[in-house]
Amino acid sequence: MKHRAIKRRNVVIGIGATAGVAAVGGIALNAGAATANASGSGDNSLVFDPDAYTELTTTVTDTEGTERAVTYHFWKAITYVSKPVDATYQSLNVSVPVEIDGTAVDASNAPILLANSVGGYMPSSVADATGVGGASMGGGAPSGAPTASASASAPGANGNTNATGGAMNTNQLLALAAGYVVVEPGARGRGLKNSAGEYYGSAPAVIVDLKAAVRYVRSNKGCIPGNVDRIVSAGTSAGGAVSTLLGASGDSPIYDRHLEEIGAADASDAIFAVGAWCPITDLEHADGAYEWNWGTNALSTGKQVDQTVSKDLGSQFAEYQAKLRLRGLKGSGFGTLTARNYDEYLLKQYMEPSATTYLAALSDSDRETYLAKNTFITWDGEKAAFTWAGFLTHVGARKKTVPAFDAFDLSAGENNEFGSATTANRHFTAYGAKNDTTGLSTKRVESDIPELLNLMNPMYHLVEKVNGKRSRHWWIRLGTNDTDTSHVISANLAARAENLGDEVDHLYYWDQGHGANTDPGDFITWIAEVTGYKKAKKK
Repeated sequence: MKHRAIKRRNVVIGIGATAGVAAVGGIALNAGAATANASGSGDNSLVFDPDAYTELTTTVTDTEGTERAVTYHFWKAITYVSKPVDATYQSLNVSVPVEIDGTAVDASNAPILLANSVGGYMPSSVADATGVGGASMGGGAPSGAPTASASASAPGANGNTNATGGAMNTNQLLALAAGYVVVEPGARGRGLKNSAGEYYGSAPAVIVDLKAAVRYVRSNKGCIPGNVDRIVSAGTSAGGAVSTLLGASGDSPIYDRHLEEIGAADASDAIFAVGAWCPITDLEHADGAYEWNWGTNALSTGKQVDQTVSKDLGSQFAEYQAKLRLRGLKGSGFGTLTARNYDEYLLKQYMEPSATTYLAALSDSDRETYLAKNTFITWDGEKAAFTWAGFLTHVGARKKTVPAFDAFDLSAGENNEFGSATTANRHFTAYGAKNDTTGLSTKRVESDIPELLNLMNPMYHLVEKVNGKRSRHWWIRLGTNDTDTSHVISANLAARAENLGDEVDHLYYWDQGHGANTDPGDFITWIAEVTGYKKAKKK
C-alpha cells in the first residue's frame, strides 16, 4: 500500500514534568502525516484493519528535556462494539510507534497503555482527535444538570487535568516515545440523552464501555500491534476510579449482560496493571470518608458545614473502616487500620515522606523560605514531621459541602451518575435518601442501586467478591492538598491490594491538588518494569 505524504498543521502542547517536585515542562508536537486508505467499515466489524492508519510524526520532549522524534501509525475512531448505543463515544484510537529518533522500532510485543480521558463521569470521545493524545470530553450534561464533583479548575493542581477533571495527554505522549502502543477509548457518560428524552450514559455505562474496549483489543491479538496480555490502564479523578475498577473487576460475570447488550467482543476484559491518579471511588462510603478527613475544615467562604451531618457521616466511616479489617502497608509498622489510627498512618506512611521528598529537593535558601512560611513543619535536616491538625490547617479550605457526593438536594455529579433512563439524578446511599430535601415521595434508595454500586466500586471486587482475574500491579497517586476526595480512599485501595499480595506503588505529591501528575516519567519506567518490557524493541 502506498502512502502519500502531506503537510499538517503544527501543534504545541505543554505538560507538567519532573519527578518529586512539580515543575513546568512540556511535550511539543510538530505533526506531519501521510494518508492511508481507510477501511471504510461501517458494518461494525470487530476485526481490526491493520492497513487503515495514517502515518504521523511528532516531537516529544521527555521529562529530562530530551527531544524524541517519533513516527507512528494512527488508527482513528474504531467502533469497538457491534451494537453501539452511540459510536461517537464507543470508539477508540490506536497509536503505534514505528520509528524513534530515526531508528525503526517493532512495537508488536510492546505494552499497551489504555488511557481514558474520563472526568466527572462525563462522556469522552476520540472522534475529533487528529493524533495521539487528542481524546476529549464530549456531550456534556444537559442544561440544569449537576456539575461534576471532580470538575472545575482544580485549585493547586499542576495543570494536568482538562475542564472536567479528566487527565491530559502526558502519559500517552511519553508512552509513545518509549515505544509503547497507546489505545485511547471513548466512553459514554452521565447526561447523555437520546431523541426520546432517555438518559443513556449513566452508571454502569462508562465501565461497560471501557471493558468492551479492552475486549476489542484482546480479541484482535496478533492483528492489533502490542502485547494484549500487558494492557495498563490510566485515568484521573473519575477516570482514575474507572481505571481501578477496570483493574479490579477483570472478567467479572456481573458485567456480562451489559456487555452482551452492546455487542462486545467475546474475549477477556482483564488488564495487567493500573495507573490511577486521585481516584474518586468507593462512592457509597465516600461521604463518610470525606467527613472523617475534612470535617473540621471550613469551606472557602470561611463557613463551616453542618457539623451534625459531618459527625454522622464520620461515624459511618468508622464503622465501615472497622469492617474492612485492612492492614497497613508492609514496613509501615501499622496493623489494622481504623478511624482512630488512620490519621497517624497517613502522616507516617504518606504525608511526612512526601514533605521530606519535597523539602530535600529544594535549595537551602528555598527550603529556609518555605519552612519560615510553614512553621507547622519540624525539619531536622533529613526528615519532616508535623501533626495531623497542623496538616489540615495547612491544606485549608475543603472543596465540597456536606454530603460531598450524595447531596441531599441531588446536586452532586454522582447523583447524576446514578440516575436512570428517565430520572436525571438519584440518591445512592440510605443516608442521602433519608435526608432528601427535594420532596421525593420515598426516602429510600431505589431497588436497582445496590447492583449499580457493585458494578461501579472496585472495593466490591477486592473485598466482598475477591476477583482472581484482577490486575496485580497498582500505581496510585494523589496530591496532599486534594480536597476533592478523602485521602483514605486511595490509601484503602492500596492497602487492600497489597494485603491480597499485589504489587503497589502509592505515594502523595506534596502541596499538589486534584489531578496532579508530577512524576509521569517514573510511571512510564514502572510500566516497563512490571511488564518486563525494558525498552523499545528495534527492528
